[in-house]
Amino acid sequence: MGAYQVRPKKHLGQHFLRDKRIAAAIVEALQAEGCDTVVEVGPGMGVLTHLLAERNLPSFRIVEIDRESVEYLKNNVEVPVEIIEGDFLELDLRPLGERIAVIGNFPYNISSQIFFKILDHRDRVTEAVGMVQKEVAERICSAPGTRVYGILSVLLRAWYDIEYLFTVSENVFSPPPKVKSAVIRLTRNHVQKLGCDEKLFISVVKRCFNQRRKMIRNPIKDMVRPDAGDMPLLTLRAEQLSVSQFAELTNWVASNRRQPAE
Repeated sequence: MGAYQVRPKKHLGQHFLRDKRIAAAIVEALQAEGCDTVVEVGPGMGVLTHLLAERNLPSFRIVEIDRESVEYLKNNVEVPVEIIEGDFLELDLRPLGERIAVIGNFPYNISSQIFFKILDHRDRVTEAVGMVQKEVAERICSAPGTRVYGILSVLLRAWYDIEYLFTVSENVFSPPPKVKSAVIRLTRNHVQKLGCDEKLFISVVKRCFNQRRKMIRNPIKDMVRPDAGDMPLLTLRAEQLSVSQFAELTNWVASNRRQPAE
């Protein structure tokens, strides 16, 4: 098995990849077509960094919050690369480029937050390739009507094409996690407008899944007027609705919005 030498440490929910073949497959999955910047999140000991640096990308930056890892990268990454020491979740992406590709072995404990960050910058992040816990990958890639279909499934599908690329064994990490991992790819689709109030859309989706066992009418009842009437979608549950149906529901809520009390 080809492997990089890494120190057996774990921090911030991250397990360090040590299999060169898996690393190469992750890097090859990044298409980076038309992007002007590639940002690697949580490079750790640089297993992906070395391979990404060899691709002659137009601009390549790595974001690492751990000071020990930053020092290691400064001393062991021989190619020119900008190291941003800090928290990716707090990073302003706007100065980094107009079309950004994100890649990384995402720390398990913040992987969902990373995807929400990508959603916040959906008009700037054109692609993302990430290795996450297998259950998280399955949830993100799930379709309407499935048990694991949830908030991220809907919101990411609204603005990205989503692909489950491959499963990764726990034995290729140091230290080995207790679960399997998976690599997924998000590619920005051509949707510019959802045809509804996007801020309200996100709010409606979150409300509905926060009470996913109940019919839609229950979680949104305090958003609409008592005399709002009825519509077919109100008798369904959140996991049954597609992106377009959530957009339809959002427009109905907007048309029947409860006025704030004076």
